[in-house]
Amino acid sequence: MNRIQPLPPIDSAAAEAALAALGAQSVECALGDFTSVARGKRVSRTDFLGLGGCKLPTVALGLTVTAGESDAVFGPMVPASYSDMHLVPDLATLAPRPGRPGEATVICEPTGRWHASHHGREIDAAELSPRAALRRVLAGFEAEGLQALVAPELELFLLTRQESGGRVTLGSARAQPGAMARESSCEAFSLERAGHFEAYFDDLYAACEVLGIPVSGHAHESALSQFEVNFRPGAPLAQADAVFRFKRVAREIAARHGFLASFAAKPFLDQPGTGMHWHFSVQRSASAWPHVFAHEAGDSSPALGHFIAGLQAHTPAAMAFFAPYDMAYDRIALSDASPSHASWGAEDRSLAFRIPASGPGARRVENRLPGGDANPYLTVAATLGLGLAGLRAAQDPHPGADEAHRLPRSLPDALDALDRSAMLRSLIGGPLVDAFTAIKRHEHAERAALADPRHQWDLTHLIELA
Repeated sequence: MNRIQPLPPIDSAAAEAALAALGAQSVECALGDFTSVARGKRVSRTDFLGLGGCKLPTVALGLTVTAGESDAVFGPMVPASYSDMHLVPDLATLAPRPGRPGEATVICEPTGRWHASHHGREIDAAELSPRAALRRVLAGFEAEGLQALVAPELELFLLTRQESGGRVTLGSARAQPGAMARESSCEAFSLERAGHFEAYFDDLYAACEVLGIPVSGHAHESALSQFEVNFRPGAPLAQADAVFRFKRVAREIAARHGFLASFAAKPFLDQPGTGMHWHFSVQRSASAWPHVFAHEAGDSSPALGHFIAGLQAHTPAAMAFFAPYDMAYDRIALSDASPSHASWGAEDRSLAFRIPASGPGARRVENRLPGGDANPYLTVAATLGLGLAGLRAAQDPHPGADEAHRLPRSLPDALDALDRSAMLRSLIGGPLVDAFTAIKRHEHAERAALADPRHQWDLTHLIELA
């Protein structure tokens, strides 16, 4: 495949009109890196229009989740000089910033070229952008006359955290600071407990409305102080943008309510973990019956199996994207409906790739492997890219419950598999795969050097940053 291309420069007249329509005097330029942390800066309307976005140091592309800097990244892959790159806005994502009159927010992608000695050539910052990688995968669908529809389900914990003597204690959130009511054991699907947090969810839904995040409902999930939020189906890039924004706004609003919203994969070892499940369907762009995964009569088509076969063949390498931190493998090892093999089938939540009961027009594949800590752009890019490879190969899937389809049990094993994957390098791009694996190995080494990694690293950092 061709190299990842940067976004084109914005049309200044269109940008000026869009900002005027919002009454925006300043713009927040947000960049999605390999973490769930939005990085960027706020600039004046004049500077935004003059620069066609803004400048940001290239260091932002190589940071670990704890702002660490790997020697394998800085110098060989990213300029050690902290030179500037350009953040190019996607005006389709321009929206008012919730609760901030006169301020807009927009999602950007990086561009800017430098020589990367690790790759032996000049690269563009766009080649290290998860969002740009997803755009390239979607271009492959368009070239085949196909388009995808996706719908995420996000689980999150509402928590309190206390630290003493180097150890972290997590507890269920109180709906109001100082309130007596607090969940002491899992109240799965409890409307009463969910009702205690109506003020939080009211604020969260209002912010989602402003940002165009298509949330459709929520419920108490099957763990202590855990909730699931559902999204309406939508276009893949817009849905990945929505999840990127949702995780941030959910955390920000929780902080204002006096507790933490966490997407960490396994906050409690004795409770189910945090999933980020994605439903995928594929349609033909021009067809009397557009739905690829089922016949009009109602039965599933061979293409459904082909899509799953593509996922099965390369999921071990994609696990580093679906489970990007050491804590994520606690979710898999201490499984509670968290799949451990590249298995598939109908109506079974212990499977990696589930086919929910549906009519032919809504036939879809649910990828149940990603945790709440996964990057939405890389998750969607890997799933759709591997599924498209399966459609092209037209091979049949395997049951997937045997040792041949066992998934990596540790982050180092997953990173080794990703590093070796010619398929994912082709789909996502070699520079991105190399930077991602180097950053994750640095995080793993940083964590492994601690006497108590779970308390000193996982519960200290990932509760708020995953």
